[in-house]
Amino acid sequence: MNREEKAKKKVQVAIIGGGIMGTLAARELSRYDLDILLLEKEAEVGWGTTKANSGIVHAGIHEDPGTLKAKYCFPGNQMFPQLCEELDVSFKQNGILVVALSEQEMETVHMYYQRGLERGVPVRLLSREEVLAQEPNLTPDVVGAVFAPEGGSVMPFELAAAAMENAVANGAELMVDSPVLSAWVEGTSKFLETPTHVIEADLVINAAGLFTDEIAAMFGDDHFSINPRKGEEYLFDLDLEGLVTSTVFPVPSGPTSKGILVIPTSEGNLMIGPTSDNVPERADLGTSYEGFDRIFEQTRRLVPSLDARKIVAQFAGLRAASDRGDFIIEFSPTVPGLFHLAGIESPGLTAAPAIAADLPRMLEEQGYKLTPKSDFNPRREGIVRFRLLSREEQDELIRQNPAYGRIVCRCETVTEAEIVDAIKRGARTLDGIKFRARAGAGRCQGGFCQPVIMGLLSRELGIPVEEVTKRGAGTEQIYFAAKELLGKGVS
Repeated sequence: MNREEKAKKKVQVAIIGGGIMGTLAARELSRYDLDILLLEKEAEVGWGTTKANSGIVHAGIHEDPGTLKAKYCFPGNQMFPQLCEELDVSFKQNGILVVALSEQEMETVHMYYQRGLERGVPVRLLSREEVLAQEPNLTPDVVGAVFAPEGGSVMPFELAAAAMENAVANGAELMVDSPVLSAWVEGTSKFLETPTHVIEADLVINAAGLFTDEIAAMFGDDHFSINPRKGEEYLFDLDLEGLVTSTVFPVPSGPTSKGILVIPTSEGNLMIGPTSDNVPERADLGTSYEGFDRIFEQTRRLVPSLDARKIVAQFAGLRAASDRGDFIIEFSPTVPGLFHLAGIESPGLTAAPAIAADLPRMLEEQGYKLTPKSDFNPRREGIVRFRLLSREEQDELIRQNPAYGRIVCRCETVTEAEIVDAIKRGARTLDGIKFRARAGAGRCQGGFCQPVIMGLLSRELGIPVEEVTKRGAGTEQIYFAAKELLGKGVS
């Protein structure tokens, strides 16, 4: 389809990128009387850097003074309890523990403690005995630690999906499977070309993660660059829930990483990682024996009883590190009406709510008129999490809807009704179901429930089962692979 044949659309604000930054920006701006369109190149939101994020809500003690990371991290941290309550997203305020294994490392721990005090972050210094009383499964070699109780953990892809769902409920529009192919300026308008549309916008917010510099370059703006930095992570079975309760950090050994961590997720799994390696390719999502060995060796120094046999999943993500070593939050110096939210790497998840909340101020300072809506609703309709309910509550749900009595995912106790609800909320793929409802996220990683979920997606979306994908166009072969195995007698 050539450009002239594509559908035309005009909006006031076009947001490029449906990661945590783009979706929270869309939700924040949906508070105002604006036509907002978010473009996401993947089949669903939250599938870039956000999908493989560690989910840590940082405390605000690691970031260097004078940086945008330091400016927005702690304010963002303070917003998470209310934000996750409004959007009904799982959030665990389990605290952050930075552990020293030597007297020399204790000097860094004291520095973080003082930095926390200066920034108003609640922090406590802990002796060896206090650390082991709080986390008895840590190594007895621990010397001391700083504890920040308001650190936490969230499911980042769940938060991105929820934020976008709420933005759409408040009038924003979402277009998935819509990569930006080209962009240009005519007068005061910016134009974006996707495979199906040409979109005209007064304001373009560039939140394209790893590709923010490429989007900028389409407009002729080359004043920053993005350097992908890969992190591998490994997820344990729920059997290890409670082995540690706080997110355990080592003292960092380099300038580009906070170290390799032991992370209790908000859903109860333990996760270890990430690595921090600069890579040349923006699609390099492979894990490696070397990465695993490095992660497992370093985390076993912190928690000696970690058992590699309990690992159920491994993955890698790419951080969108900028050439400035800091967030880039600014209007383009060369293209009027182009605003960059770039380089939002760690602690970008934590900072994102505060950055989004500050966005209206930055726009108004540039002359954009924002009129608040009287009917903005910050709340998303609640999600049923069947496995967390009491037996009495489960029985009542089954009486109301028998689909709650049909368990699809045995590992995570996810029901047919929950999967159908996820589809109605926007899930269109197997990964979309996994991230929204956790079906397929457990010990067998979908080995039992995947065919059933494929059938539900086929039924609810009204598509043939062979068109059901794992993560969007080009991943339909999951059906043909299953068919081939069945033909060989594998069941």
